Amino acid sequence: MHPSEAIRGRRSELLTGRRIVIGISGSIAATETPRIVRELVRHGAHVEAVMTKDALGIITAEALRFATGSPPMTEITGDVEHVRHLGRGPGRADLLLLAPATANTLSKIAHGIDDTPVTTFASIALGGGVPVLVAPAMHEDMTRNPAVRENLQRLEQMGVHFVPPAMEEGEAKLAAPETVAAHVLHLLARGPWKGRKVVVIGGSTSEPLDEVRSLTNEGSGRVALSLVTQAFYRGAEVEAWLGQLRVPVPPFLAPKRFTTLSDLRELIKTESKSLKEADAVMVPAALSDFTLKKQAGKIPSLQEKLILELTKAEKVLPELRHLVRAPSLLVGFKLEAGLSPRALQERAWVYLQATGCDALVANNRESMGGTAAEVYLVRPEGKVHPYSGPKDVVAGRLLDDLGESLPPK
Repeated sequence: MHPSEAIRGRRSELLTGRRIVIGISGSIAATETPRIVRELVRHGAHVEAVMTKDALGIITAEALRFATGSPPMTEITGDVEHVRHLGRGPGRADLLLLAPATANTLSKIAHGIDDTPVTTFASIALGGGVPVLVAPAMHEDMTRNPAVRENLQRLEQMGVHFVPPAMEEGEAKLAAPETVAAHVLHLLARGPWKGRKVVVIGGSTSEPLDEVRSLTNEGSGRVALSLVTQAFYRGAEVEAWLGQLRVPVPPFLAPKRFTTLSDLRELIKTESKSLKEADAVMVPAALSDFTLKKQAGKIPSLQEKLILELTKAEKVLPELRHLVRAPSLLVGFKLEAGLSPRALQERAWVYLQATGCDALVANNRESMGGTAAEVYLVRPEGKVHPYSGPKDVVAGRLLDDLGESLPPK
């Protein structure tokens, strides 16, 4: 067994049965390609590589053979490799991924020039309807070259998809392997979430006490980001509204941010159209149950005693219920502390009825801030589904079950 088989499907099985051809051109970023391949394999994909002569000057064929489990294609021979892998007929690949793609290679593809194995593969993919996903890598100034910009626009008009580069240190760098894999998953997604619009409201609110202190909680936002990521993997168009977080935001996200409960209510007001158009709104946010009046300046730290007056805050879920109408799903989350599984489910059932949600996810405080969770999905018809494990796995299972409730498109 090739070593690549030992990691196949370790992260997910969302790409199981999918064949991907990865095209590598002559950028120094080609040294990162084996990591991209391995990340795709971890999601179950079968990957084969095609390389330009310039790419071979940067990374060896053996490195790609190790990553994929098969020798890379470095020339077009009598085996007509481009037709065998991307031509019409049974067994052709599901995707041509160009990573890294140089300005030179992209410009050639935009104008139908086939003078390397990679551009020849691209030509038949575009002519035969095989999706093409491009992860560019070039100097930042090259992205501002009018000719290059025109070629990128031309490729977009031809139906080519792009993974935005990481703009760092004057370079348009190849996106991280996890980001490239996320875009592959999104593009090749199958199932009920494909093309659906999902809004996830997550993270913690923070209510200011004075100019330097605030009242908040121990939520990390990890469940929210797991839901956003897993929904994106499943093909959803995801909008993330995020408060305070203790975990990094995936680079493929452009979240809308809020700090206080008042900020969130204003966001709900200004972005009500997004909520009304969403197929599902999920609210794993750790929102303040109480607010307080902010005091000017900084409360003197020499005080022996400080008494705060808290005011009960109105719940957000009933407000969302007025905007998120059936058949769209509104999924609430309820955190408790120290309850038995039975008591937690009973409390969740009461809260589900009070808020009018279509489903409610309940968990105890023990999973707060950690990487694993034990939760219960409670539905109005009385069904309870328990899940446990890493939060990204739990999020994926929640989405798979909730997806069965989505109406046909």
